[in-house]
Amino acid sequence: MVAARRRRDEAAAATPFLGVAASARGLAWRERLAGEAQLRAGAISQRHGLPELLGRVLAARGVSVDDVPVVLNPTLKALMPDPSSVRDMDAAAARLADAIEKRQSVAIFGDYDVDGAASAALLSRFLAHHGVSARIYIPDRLFEGYGPNPAAIEALVKDGAQLIVTVDCGTTSAEPLARAGELGCDVIVIDHHQADEVLPRACAVVNPNRQDDVSGLGHLCAAGVAFLVLVATTRELRRRGFYAEGRTEPDLMAELDLVALATVADVVPLTGLNRAYVTQGLQVMRWRRNKGVKALIDAAGLNEPPTPYHLGFILGPRINAGGRIGDAALGSRLLAGEDEVEAARIAVLLDRLNKERRALEKQMLEEALAEAEARLSARPDAALLMLGSHSWHKGVVGLVASRLTERFRLPSCVIAWNEETGGDGTGSLRSVSGADIGSAVRAAVAAGHLVKGGGHAMAAGLTVTRANVAALEEFLNAQLAASVGQARERAALDIDGALTPAGVTDELIDLIARVGPYGQGNPAPRFAFPATQVKFAKVVGESHVRCVLQSADGAKLEGIAFRAAGEPLGDMLLGSGGLPLHVAGSVKRSAFNGRERLEVHIEDAADPHRQG
Repeated sequence: MVAARRRRDEAAAATPFLGVAASARGLAWRERLAGEAQLRAGAISQRHGLPELLGRVLAARGVSVDDVPVVLNPTLKALMPDPSSVRDMDAAAARLADAIEKRQSVAIFGDYDVDGAASAALLSRFLAHHGVSARIYIPDRLFEGYGPNPAAIEALVKDGAQLIVTVDCGTTSAEPLARAGELGCDVIVIDHHQADEVLPRACAVVNPNRQDDVSGLGHLCAAGVAFLVLVATTRELRRRGFYAEGRTEPDLMAELDLVALATVADVVPLTGLNRAYVTQGLQVMRWRRNKGVKALIDAAGLNEPPTPYHLGFILGPRINAGGRIGDAALGSRLLAGEDEVEAARIAVLLDRLNKERRALEKQMLEEALAEAEARLSARPDAALLMLGSHSWHKGVVGLVASRLTERFRLPSCVIAWNEETGGDGTGSLRSVSGADIGSAVRAAVAAGHLVKGGGHAMAAGLTVTRANVAALEEFLNAQLAASVGQARERAALDIDGALTPAGVTDELIDLIARVGPYGQGNPAPRFAFPATQVKFAKVVGESHVRCVLQSADGAKLEGIAFRAAGEPLGDMLLGSGGLPLHVAGSVKRSAFNGRERLEVHIEDAADPHRQG
């Protein structure tokens, strides 16, 4: 009986949803809720008295019947682990408590992305509450690269640092951190990137992704780890009686807006503790208490309650713009500061830099797409796209790599070659689900193909010499061939169900919002609109396609396909000629020109007459 059920499940999974075997994006459509999860969906609805649709959404995301209450109400109280479960946490808390009690000079060495900026700001604000003024140091992406370097460490110690805390970096920085020890300066590492077996010398290396850590918290971003460090340090200070003399404990809950921002922007899975971070952090962000976050929201013209979309696509890119093409320290200064005038100035500057970044990215992407098409024509079986140019800006290569991966469904490595030396280049890599690019890069370092490199499963960075790039490309292709092949075979667009335009109501939006926040690891429900007319399709903004979906009964629903112009999806929407299409996407409530509306964010489409 079990075998028969398994065969039925496999047959059902192999049957494309609505018969779509090849969409505009070249994907088959697949029902997300399959196999035994269908039975679990009914059990969830019955035990907890939930509508059938909500039971299906929960079951399709792997939620068990018993875990439903926590998933629907992801609170820190329910999901916060004991910080001491993370390796070296107690040692880090004790050393930070010492620094606070002794009023020592602390330097915070961060990364230049949102996660690094938010982590540095979290620690700085925590120390400031305890009367310790810390210096934040963010390396210049162009001249120093990622992570600690000996020259910067020496400068910080010379400037008086008695303790250096690295955030969102440091796990693979053995030589620079050894230099700190030689100079008599203690170091704490707070990080989440993949780690080698041998760790750098430090008072503590707090990283749930180190090989000997069994906390099960490897899905946290650096800011999520940093928050646990602050909880542990507060607990240690309380144990020592530090707050018994009229001193007030910090309001750590009020800092969760920074943790939420970093969690979404770093694209870590929105599962477990991360869901609580984002859910609670979005509530804190609505209070607008952090002056930097408030200024950034105002500069971006955001006039509705923030959502994960706004964090990932509106606020995050603006903070990143400083590290990509401007002053790398702007983001951390904005998030850590208390001066409203200075915050407004930085936010406006970051908004301008983001516009410049977008123009630069557009130009680079056009060049990269042309080169990628040529390379794939010559080598269609490639497991990796590797492109490079002396004219590309190293601060934008990661964004271009992301777009290439999205377009071709292949891991991508984009390298900016140093025009002055001609001998080395800085590259960023992005991957597809199931192909661990971080492990491949670390293997390339061990094999001698890279000057340095590291990262995690979906994203990594590297430095390579011209002489080694060909060997590196072959090495990475060999490392990724099997996993990329399997990932491409499994590639499909998961569909949660079918709707009509009339079925998209405020009640539906409120219902599915109960399983949010949605993002990486907890995908927003995606619905198919069968045989729906696409009307009034037009290009808006730089590359978006806006249209209206109309069903046979005359009901209408506005839709938008982001960055679809010039892509197969955009071409299909713009060229439908009013003929029915199957359309798939997530439904949203959005605000535009002062009014709220319901719409579908279109992710794919298919011609019903070209299937099967």
